Amino acid sequence: MVYRRTHQVVKRLAARRSAILAAARETAAEGGMAAVQIAPVAVRANVAAGTVYRYFPSKADLISELIAEVSRDELTAIRRAADAAPGPSSALAAAVSTVAVHVLSQRKLAWGILAEPVDVDVTASRVASRREIAGEIAARIDAAVRAGHLPAQDTQLAATALLGALHEALVGPLAPENLEDAGKLRDTVQAVTLLALRAVGVMDARARGLVVQAVLPVKSLVGA
Repeated sequence: MVYRRTHQVVKRLAARRSAILAAARETAAEGGMAAVQIAPVAVRANVAAGTVYRYFPSKADLISELIAEVSRDELTAIRRAADAAPGPSSALAAAVSTVAVHVLSQRKLAWGILAEPVDVDVTASRVASRREIAGEIAARIDAAVRAGHLPAQDTQLAATALLGALHEALVGPLAPENLEDAGKLRDTVQAVTLLALRAVGVMDARARGLVVQAVLPVKSLVGA
């Protein structure tokens, strides 16, 4: 007789997997991706190290899934913010500002997801996550172009360039420091959003208006 997992068993297994990923995420947010090791993650998730290996056969698998999960959450937030905007240009502004908010909300985690050196190969997961987010930004630029709000352009190239600029400006080696102040955080998000809108061809006066209208969840930035 073939054994079939009951709903409760499936639910319990999914909860345990989520707990392991949550522990890995908290570890990376505090100590960077280098701190994500099987043993400490197991302790934090209140499971045995062997249990972690049942869900993630290697550290590479664990970190790759962590990258994918964080990126999925970011992509969901970007789409939610853009879809709630009243028009294509506002949607682009909302998408860009949401990327900035997510990067600034946990800079150490963001750097770990993007480029922090790790001793396992997670290139595929990193590339896939960037491609999905760049694709979403490209779709918003394309919608604004089709609506006549932006000049014709290579939307995928523009989106990739914008995403690279945001990451370099906010979590790269030259990123500003001392962003604990909520007001400074808001100013920084608005500044990079304005830069992005200008780069794709939004006229300055309209760009400033779109940035001011963008909803910025600053509470999430300061952990309130």
